[in-house]
Amino acid sequence: MKNFKKVTAIGMAAALCAASLAGCGGSTETADGETAYKIGVLQYADHPSLDNCLTGFEQGLEEEGIVYEITAQSAKGDDATNTQIAQQFVSQGMDLLCGIATPSAQACYNAAYEAGIPVIFNAVSDPVAAKLAESETQAMDGITGVSDMLPVEEQLKLIREMLPDAKKIGIIYTTSEANSVSTIESYKEKVGEYGFELVEKGITNASEIPQAADLLVNEVDCITNMTDNTVVANLPVLLEKANAKNIPVFGSEEEQVGNGCIASAGIDYIELGKKAGVMAARVLRGEDISTIPYETMTESKITINTDAAEAIGVTIPQSITDRAEVKNAPSES
Repeated sequence: MKNFKKVTAIGMAAALCAASLAGCGGSTETADGETAYKIGVLQYADHPSLDNCLTGFEQGLEEEGIVYEITAQSAKGDDATNTQIAQQFVSQGMDLLCGIATPSAQACYNAAYEAGIPVIFNAVSDPVAAKLAESETQAMDGITGVSDMLPVEEQLKLIREMLPDAKKIGIIYTTSEANSVSTIESYKEKVGEYGFELVEKGITNASEIPQAADLLVNEVDCITNMTDNTVVANLPVLLEKANAKNIPVFGSEEEQVGNGCIASAGIDYIELGKKAGVMAARVLRGEDISTIPYETMTESKITINTDAAEAIGVTIPQSITDRAEVKNAPSES
């Protein structure tokens, strides 16, 4: 069964246009008598990891045979826009909301709870810290979803195997992103086990990334990236600074590797989105969302960019290439 309709609107202008539709409300019936559900998807920023979540979410709905109309909007990393779009989705009477990334999941939940609209979160690294879950097994009332808790230990193993002499790992992160703060704590707990020292640079907005990167590349042997939305959306800035100093940058998933990081031990964000889509289908069919525990995706895969590694003089050991997927940037024609 194919989906009924998808309306994709990106950005502030689209959000303002959507306001005129407020109150049109709820699911509709197709010509052949099927229910077509209205779903609002709020994506915090525009970058490939989150784009893949949306792609997977749609695939999950379609594999479950759900007929749907999606309105997908991006907050473009702006918190005020993020809140406004979530509120507009509620006023439009959506049947379900999906928040992609922690800030958008929080905005959707805050806007939708009193209206009784169920929310599915996607790409939330630490649902408990984000106050989207009561515990590691129980989400809050009215919301569930899929966590992208990063496989920090697998990443550290990969870095140590690839860079046996490295001593200091750098990370840039946004201090206001709960997922980033939580992941930083995981790195602090684990780096010593692999003989590393962690050097962190906290930022409050994208304009601070160039200075943070300039400082970091003079203090560390390599940099590891997280799923920090501000940093990922500005990855070219970090890569330019690091590559100029031949400092390897490790991504947190395959799209970052394809965009110039040398390797990652990360999760598949399309699969993450699919799991969220299947959850959404269960809720739309009438299953009580409070009985659906949130899931944490733990499977990781190794991805390498051999071109990026060669460009900065890093040799990837055969032991890694034998079990990795190669994702180099597409060649220009």
